[in-house]
Amino acid sequence: MKKIFLFLTFFLFFLPFTVSADTAKSTIVMDLDSGRILYEKNAEQRRLIASITKIMTAIVAIEEGDLTEKITVGEEVLSMYGTNIYVEVGEKMKLRDLLYGLLLRSGNDASVVIAKAIAGSEEKFVDMMNQKAKEIGMKNTTFKNPHGLDEESENYSTAYDMALLSKYAYKNKTYRNIVSTNKYEVSTGKKTYLWYNRNKLLTTYEYCTGGKNGYTPRAGKTLVTTASKNGLNLTVVTLSDGDIYHNHLDLYENMFSQYQRYKIIDKNEFSIDKEFVDDEVYLKESFYYPLTLNEIDNIKTIVHFFEDSATDEIGNIEIFLNDQRIGEVPIYYKVKRKGQFSFLKWLKGLFS
Repeated sequence: MKKIFLFLTFFLFFLPFTVSADTAKSTIVMDLDSGRILYEKNAEQRRLIASITKIMTAIVAIEEGDLTEKITVGEEVLSMYGTNIYVEVGEKMKLRDLLYGLLLRSGNDASVVIAKAIAGSEEKFVDMMNQKAKEIGMKNTTFKNPHGLDEESENYSTAYDMALLSKYAYKNKTYRNIVSTNKYEVSTGKKTYLWYNRNKLLTTYEYCTGGKNGYTPRAGKTLVTTASKNGLNLTVVTLSDGDIYHNHLDLYENMFSQYQRYKIIDKNEFSIDKEFVDDEVYLKESFYYPLTLNEIDNIKTIVHFFEDSATDEIGNIEIFLNDQRIGEVPIYYKVKRKGQFSFLKWLKGLFS
């Protein structure tokens, strides 16, 4: 398909960029909306991940299960140790409530109850976890259990892969609601439970919107969090980090001070010179991207018009930062047409 090109340019100023001290062995800061990596250190190194495993456990359960279903606790909980919610064999609890126990209290017993309820067995549920990891693009991740304990089986991932998972999970409203909850109470008729969120950043950093912590002696401290400020939504992942909460807070403050979420393409103010097209073209969406001030003048956009199009989409705007393509926005023609549309014929008609 042939294309016609128009160029738009943007201008800006320069400011020095710095990164604060980082106490983790592997770190990444990613924009949740665009997926842009704002900072990374050893982000592709595979490491044990401990209980941040439970983010994947929760997402698979939310997508595959019925949140209102009452699940009967089986003997699978008897082998669990570490952080538990201490449900008892024969006790019944809704899947939604088990997920709160999983993510707020980091219940290892909740993880195996959920796994058996969703897939019939822990092994089959782990297969679902690994399949979801492939769908998300987590190429260096292997799950062997739904909880993160690593004495008998080991879950390996990277900071980058866990950021992809955080980005994916953040789109799910149920997940966001759970991880942003500080306190949750539920009664099964047999017992009443009161859980507080173990992610301390949620109550110590005003911009934090959720996350999940983890720890085993072999993995060290791991943490995945999200935070939002002035429209900029970020996730931070640190693996094997001796000072997880201070590190996350410092990384967020640093990134929020350096980056802003810019509207590069505004659908409400989009126009093309009538020398090229008339006013009957429009955009359905705007384009946003996190940038530092010294990057704005390195943004370039190219407008493509297709020579032939059988749909209302007659072109697109490609956006580049330092000659690297960072996105595109489709261009549409306002008048619905029957049959194929030829842009060249339309363009000639403007000047006939």
